[in-house]
Amino acid sequence: MRILLHICCGPCSLYPVKVLREQGHDISGYFYNPNIHPFREFERRAEALEQVSENLNLPVIWDESGYGLDIYMAKIGTELRPDKRCPVCYRIRLEKTAQTAARMGVPAFSTTLLYSRYQRHDLMKKMASDIAARYDLEFFYEDFRQGWVEGIEMSRSMGIYRQPYCGCIFSEQERYAKRAERMRKRLSNESPS
Repeated sequence: MRILLHICCGPCSLYPVKVLREQGHDISGYFYNPNIHPFREFERRAEALEQVSENLNLPVIWDESGYGLDIYMAKIGTELRPDKRCPVCYRIRLEKTAQTAARMGVPAFSTTLLYSRYQRHDLMKKMASDIAARYDLEFFYEDFRQGWVEGIEMSRSMGIYRQPYCGCIFSEQERYAKRAERMRKRLSNESPS
């Protein structure tokens, strides 16, 4: 089957591409991630995917909107809690992937978000299936989490950039919250009273 695979980043694509190819699918990647912040992070992830594309001979469609943080922020609005913002982020990316697959005549789509241990698979599966039905497509679900360690090893052996957080500004804040608190305490203790 031809599948348009939404790719959030190079490292997360390695194991899913391997599995899908082993299953005999014809895969094209699609990079659309307006959630990623800051721009340098977006750029590093795109560069890592370029390396993956070259190393795996994987065709990648780069969304024409480029760095779309304004799109993401407008859709998220004031929904800052992960239980509210993450579903919006999934929908933005899955919807655009389905639109692109339909426009290209590709009958199915999937996402490398299904590789992550941190993403909400049940929610994504339901959401993507609903989106697929609207575009007369198939959402190809596969739980790629079992390949988490293998994917990490593959990315290390290729020497590609591995990011320390999901990509959004809120995830970055959560990732570094403890470190920021330690810094705040240190600086408040060092400051004159």
